[in-house]
Amino acid sequence: MLVDGGFAVPIDEQVRNRLVPAAVLGVCLMLGLILGGWLLGSQIKATRLADRYVAVKGLVERTVKSDAAIWPVTFKEAGNDLPSVFAKSEADKNAVLKFFAEQGIASNEITIGQIQVTDKQANEFGGSSNAGPRYIVQQTVTVSSKDVDKIARAGQKTAELVQAGIVVGGGYGQGIRYVFNGLNALKPDMITEATRNARAAADRFAADSGSQVGEIRSANQGVFSISSADAGSATGGDGGDTSNISPDSSIMKKVRVVSTVDYYLVR
Repeated sequence: MLVDGGFAVPIDEQVRNRLVPAAVLGVCLMLGLILGGWLLGSQIKATRLADRYVAVKGLVERTVKSDAAIWPVTFKEAGNDLPSVFAKSEADKNAVLKFFAEQGIASNEITIGQIQVTDKQANEFGGSSNAGPRYIVQQTVTVSSKDVDKIARAGQKTAELVQAGIVVGGGYGQGIRYVFNGLNALKPDMITEATRNARAAADRFAADSGSQVGEIRSANQGVFSISSADAGSATGGDGGDTSNISPDSSIMKKVRVVSTVDYYLVR
């Protein structure tokens, strides 16, 4: 027994008073180590899971028909007398309008462009190009129609214009352009289907590797592309390079989207 402040304190009680705080401190330290170890283990596991993922692609293609056609027909006449050259150009325009009317093309589907007159002698940088007729008169008549089949049939008869003596331009931007304007209506369903196809590819990969597909790590819906339905793939999927086929030249088009999705593998 010890004396503490004039009071006698048993030895075993004094020892107990010293051991209790130490025991509490030890328990706290042990709980801290357990909690720290659990957190560290969870972080390591999360890091390992973050490294385990599969990147898959979902492809969707739809074949659609163009819903509009644009057909610019350009013709020109040349000569040294401007009034007579202009008169020939006007005669050409009337012949083109008559041709369109015979093909069932309505007047509200036709736009007549501005007349372009070139005076080669007025071109100070022309050089030797000043040889030949002085004046060139050019006009463009453009057809815009939603009846693509009608325009396609008319386009097969352009030889009639040539036989009538009309010089039809065949440069860049000439010829019939077929356009599809319904892409926005297709996008939601195609994106959904592409994502579903990507998930199916991930499930097959996971089954082969003994894993399970978890949450999405990242996703890219991809870019929509429109090509000619006759062009095959951009890399010549039919064995040849057909990527140079313009999508505007075909009535039937192929709409394509590829979605890329990364899925975690949880086992």
